[in-house]
Amino acid sequence: MSNFIIKNGNIVNEGRHFVGSLVVTDGIIEKITANNCELDAGKYKDYETIDAKGCYVIPGIIDTHVHFREPGLTHKADIASESRAAAYGGITSYFDMPNTNPQTTSLEALREKQELAREKSLVNWAFFPGATNDNIDFLESIDTNEIPGIKLFMGSSTGNMLVDKYGSLIKIFQSAAKNGLVIMAHCEDTEIINANMKKTKEQMGDDPDVMFHPIIRSEEACMESSCLAASLARQTGARLHIAHISTEAELNAIFSPTESDDLPQITAEATVAHLMFDNNDYRTLGARIKCNPAIKKPSDKEALRKGLMNGQISTIGTDHAPHCIEEKQGGAAKAMSGMPMIQFSLPTMLSLVDEGILTIEKLVTLMAHNPARLFGIIGRGFIREGYKADITIVKPQSPWIVTKECIKSKCGWSPMEGRTFNWQVRDTICNGNFVLRNGILSENIKGEQIQFNHSK
Repeated sequence: MSNFIIKNGNIVNEGRHFVGSLVVTDGIIEKITANNCELDAGKYKDYETIDAKGCYVIPGIIDTHVHFREPGLTHKADIASESRAAAYGGITSYFDMPNTNPQTTSLEALREKQELAREKSLVNWAFFPGATNDNIDFLESIDTNEIPGIKLFMGSSTGNMLVDKYGSLIKIFQSAAKNGLVIMAHCEDTEIINANMKKTKEQMGDDPDVMFHPIIRSEEACMESSCLAASLARQTGARLHIAHISTEAELNAIFSPTESDDLPQITAEATVAHLMFDNNDYRTLGARIKCNPAIKKPSDKEALRKGLMNGQISTIGTDHAPHCIEEKQGGAAKAMSGMPMIQFSLPTMLSLVDEGILTIEKLVTLMAHNPARLFGIIGRGFIREGYKADITIVKPQSPWIVTKECIKSKCGWSPMEGRTFNWQVRDTICNGNFVLRNGILSENIKGEQIQFNHSK
C-alpha cells in the first residue's frame, strides 16, 4: 500500500464538481483540497504524485447486484475472473447473489463464499444470504455487520430459490424490519409466467422465439409481484429494494418522483441492460439480451431513464450474470437468462451522460453514494476524509470499441460487442491500492470484506 496524491483531477462527489487534489495515506483519504489550496510540501514530500489532469475522479463504483457463479458454477465464471472484469470496469465493490451451488442459504455456505473471496477477489466484496420458505432461523442468526441485506426471490428465476408461501414472506419481512436489513427482491409472479409460457408454447411450439420473452415474463407478472412486495413492506415496516425494475407501470404505481436525497422505505434498482435495450433489440441480439425480468418496450426503457434523474430510481446495478455462449442458444424457453455486464457498466452509463440523459453528478449518486446509503456501507461510497480510498479515475474523449479480445469475463462474450465508448476507465483504486493503473491490472491486490451498519 503506497501513499500518494492525486492532483488536477475533476472531482465529482456529493453533487459537487471541482478541480482538486486527494491525499491518500495508508489506504485512507486523508485530505481533499481544491487546486488553489496548497498542500504542505514537507509533510508529503515522500508521496507519489498521480496526475489526473483531464480526467474525472469519482468514488469507486459499487455494484450491488452480481452473480459471480462461485461455488458450483465455475464453468461460467468465478470470483477471480469476474472481480478482474469488475476492476477493468472501475468497480471497487460488489454484492454477490445467493443462487450458487450450494445456495447461500446456510451459515456454512456463506462462510465458504467469504473464504473464497478472501483468497481470490481483486476488489471489495459482500454476499447476500438467500431467503427460502423455511430458513428464517439462519437469516436471524447472521451477524448483520457482514451482510448487505436479504435476497428474496418472489418469482422463479435462475437458481430455483422461489419463496411462494405467504406465511414465509411475512416472517422474512418482519425479521428484516426487526434487524434493520434491506430486502432486495426479485419480483415476478410465477403463476402468471407459467400460464403465459403454457399458452405461448401451445401457439408457437416448445421453444418460442426470444421475442416472446417479454410476453411470457410480462408487465402483469412484474406488477403483481412488485405490488405485493410493496404491500408487505408497508405492512411490516421493512425496507424494500426492488431489483431490476423493468416497467413504467411499476414505477408509476410504487415510486413518486422526488428531489430529496433521503431514500424512501421502498426503493428501486435499474440495471444497465434495461436502461440500454428494448424489445426491438431482440431482432439483432436475440437471446444475448434475454434476462429475467425481460427487457420490454421502448416506453419502459424511456421511463426508466427518466427515473434516473427524477428520483424514482435509487441505484444502478448490473445483474451481472454470465453464461457460456452455448447456454444462450435457443429461444424464450431454452436459452438461459442473464448476461455479463460488469466490465462495461460504467462506460455505458457515462455514454448516457454524453447524451444528456444523466448528469455525471447523478451517476455518482446512483452508482456509489446511494448504494452506500441504502445498505449502510461503512466508510465507502464517497470521497470523504477518513473514508477508504476506493476511487475510480475515468478519462473522457478517449474512444474505444468493445471487442471480444478486451472482454475479461470468463464467458468471453458481451452484448456490448461492437459498441464504441468515449470514456475509458484509467485507474481503479481499492483501499488505496491500484488494482488497475493506466489500464494495466495488478493481480497481486486483494479486496476487503465490506462492513455494514444497519440502522433500525
